[in-house]
Amino acid sequence: MKSLFLTFLCMALSHAAAKNLSEGDNEAFALLSWKASLDSKSQSVLSSWSTASRPCIWAGLGCNKHGRIARVNLTGYGIEGKLYDLNFSLLPHLHYIDLQNNSLIGNLPMNFFGLPRLTYLNLSVNRLSGKLQPEVGRLTGLRFFHMAANNLSGSVPQEIGSLTHLIELDLSSNGLTGVIPTSIGNLRELSFISFAKNKITGCIPSSIGNLTKLNRLYLYGNQLSCHVPNEIGMLETLSELFLSKNNLTGPIPSSITSLANLNFLYLCENELSGCIPSAIGNLTKLSELCLYKNQLSCSIPDSIGNLRSLSILYLGENQLSGSIPSSIGNLTELTEMSLFKNQISGPLPVSIGNLRNLTTLRASENLLSGCIPPTIGNLTELNKLLLNENNLSCSIPAEMVHLNHLESLSLSGNNLTGHLPDNLCLGGLLKNLTVNDNRITGHVPKSLRNCTSLQRLRLDRNRFTGNISEEFGFYPHLRYIDLSYNNFYGELSSNWGAYRNLTTMKMSNNVISGEIPPELGGAFQLYRLDLSSNLLTGSIPRSLGNLTFLLELLLNDNKLCGSVPSEIGKLKELSSLDLAANNLTGQIPGQVGECTKIFNLNLSRNLFTGYIPSQLGAMQDLQTLDFSNNMLNGEIPYQLGELKSLGIMILSHNRLSGSIPSSFEQCLSLVSVDISYNQLDGPLPDNRAFQEAPFDALRNNKGLCGNITGLRNCEPIQTIQSRKFLAVLIPVLLGSILLSVFIISLVLFSRADRSSSKDVPREPAEKLFDLWSFDGKLAYENIIEATEDFNPRYRVGIGGQGSVFRAELPDGQIVAVKKLHVSDDGSGDPKLHENTCTDRDTPSQYSEAVRLLFASTPHILGV
Repeated sequence: MKSLFLTFLCMALSHAAAKNLSEGDNEAFALLSWKASLDSKSQSVLSSWSTASRPCIWAGLGCNKHGRIARVNLTGYGIEGKLYDLNFSLLPHLHYIDLQNNSLIGNLPMNFFGLPRLTYLNLSVNRLSGKLQPEVGRLTGLRFFHMAANNLSGSVPQEIGSLTHLIELDLSSNGLTGVIPTSIGNLRELSFISFAKNKITGCIPSSIGNLTKLNRLYLYGNQLSCHVPNEIGMLETLSELFLSKNNLTGPIPSSITSLANLNFLYLCENELSGCIPSAIGNLTKLSELCLYKNQLSCSIPDSIGNLRSLSILYLGENQLSGSIPSSIGNLTELTEMSLFKNQISGPLPVSIGNLRNLTTLRASENLLSGCIPPTIGNLTELNKLLLNENNLSCSIPAEMVHLNHLESLSLSGNNLTGHLPDNLCLGGLLKNLTVNDNRITGHVPKSLRNCTSLQRLRLDRNRFTGNISEEFGFYPHLRYIDLSYNNFYGELSSNWGAYRNLTTMKMSNNVISGEIPPELGGAFQLYRLDLSSNLLTGSIPRSLGNLTFLLELLLNDNKLCGSVPSEIGKLKELSSLDLAANNLTGQIPGQVGECTKIFNLNLSRNLFTGYIPSQLGAMQDLQTLDFSNNMLNGEIPYQLGELKSLGIMILSHNRLSGSIPSSFEQCLSLVSVDISYNQLDGPLPDNRAFQEAPFDALRNNKGLCGNITGLRNCEPIQTIQSRKFLAVLIPVLLGSILLSVFIISLVLFSRADRSSSKDVPREPAEKLFDLWSFDGKLAYENIIEATEDFNPRYRVGIGGQGSVFRAELPDGQIVAVKKLHVSDDGSGDPKLHENTCTDRDTPSQYSEAVRLLFASTPHILGV
């Protein structure tokens, strides 16, 4: 009997050993087969996986006490391949799988869901795809389930509610859709859940209130709607609540203020409305409160001062009103406070000076008024102070010089007066200074001249003064500068060409004189250059053609002269070119047409001559064209009518002739034209802009016709053809007759008496402005009428003492009239005598010769 028992025991042990050996072989086979399916790099990483050794000592694997594989941890191994090729049914003892941060692709294999011992699964940060199958509910022993940062799609199955032992569930950063299943309320052991950064819709289920052990709830970055459920207040252990970046509506539930353990409350970027709960002060453990970008109204509750642990307060982009409560000064741990884009009014509270740990204060775009409190100087850790777009007044407090860590100061769009405080950049860290649109006066402080850290400087629309070449130092990191609409004078320094990072330079509407330095062409990164409305003289430097990134070039309303350099055609990115109201001469260079991205081109009020270049037809983005008040001649190019984006065309006060091209009939974008004061003739094109144009936009031409009041009706085509025939026939007949008369006269002349020895004195052909019968007042009135009160379009030259104008008098005489530069007291104005382009002083440079008869001023002519 005893021997029989021993025999049976041996047989049982032998069978068990055989079974273990078989399972071990199966596990090794499954893992080696999967290794063979991976790319070569992954196989080399798993070089220890071979038949030469036991699987228990292979890299990333762990065995239980029976020698069976129980753990797989290949985190960050860089494995690339399909998880589908791993036969999990041959690994039944697995309870721990961590394959995060690899490059696994494809779907989860169905045999994966047959791992009854699995408690830990982390497949995050891979490229797994497909739907999360309902079979996931079979993993009932699972306690940690992480599949974040993959490419999962479809909805979260209701079967997820079967994982009742689950402690952590992270499906964030996928492409999941559908709604949060109500069965989520079954997972009462959950302490962490994240569905963040998906495309989940619908409401937050009220069953969420069952998760009383929940510590962290992340649902941000979805498309959730409806109200925040009141049941959220049942999550008494909750410390982190992130519901931002959804479409949640309605008020913030008052129950949320009972979450006494809450450290982080993020409800920002939703559509929440109503007031901030007055009991918000109950959340005394709160460290970060984010409510920005909602539709919250009412005032900031005074109880917010109870949140003494608060380090971050974001309330911007709402509709909050009222004043900032003085209790805000209790938040001494606060490092960042954002209140921008609300309707908050009243002054900044003096208690704000208690926030000595504050690094960022952003209260821009509100209705704040009064003075900036001097206690602002207590915020010595501040590096960003943004109070722009308010109604703040008074001067900038001198105490602000204590802000030695300040990197960004924006006070623009207020009513601030006085001077900029000295030592504003004493800490040497100031990068952005914007105080534009105020009433600040005086000079730029010395500390700012030496502030080499500056990257952005906006002083525009104030009352600053000083010599521009002395007020500013050299700022090697400067990217943006706007000094427009001030009283800066002097000449531009050649140093501006050394600003290699400068993208925007705006200095319009000052009193800057001198020439544009050629060195400015060295600021290669410039996108915008605006020097308009100054007193700049000289010619446009050819070196500006080096600014190939330029989008805007605005030099209008200066005293620039000479021709436009052909290098302008190198500015291929240019969208706006304005050279209006200068003394530019010569022809418009055809190279302008190479700037095909221009949508605004203004060369009006200059002295350009010659034809409009046909190359402009390549500027298919052109929307506004203004060549008015020049001396352009020839016909309007056919190519202008082919500009499909052209909306406004102003060619008035020139010498254009011929008919308007029929190509404009297809220019459907055109809405406004002005071709008045030219020598155009023929019918108006069948285009709404021409047919609906007011008479003033067409008047004073040679022979325009059309169905518009003030213009004659166009004649039938047959009549025009008959006239054309006669126009050809009559000159031929007259020519024949004149030729016959000439021959007869020649014969008679040869027989005439040629013996006369003295020339008979000849009367002058004309007694121009006879000195004895000269009527000064009448002559002056005729000149005023002929030049339209000395309109610049009739100006043909500028000299040291005056400007020369071309005038065609009623009797047909063409004269040149020099109008002297005079001031109110009759003396010359030295500013008007400045002109560096001396070749323009001589009227003989123009193709039409005119005679200079007298200098015309009201005093000389007796008017």
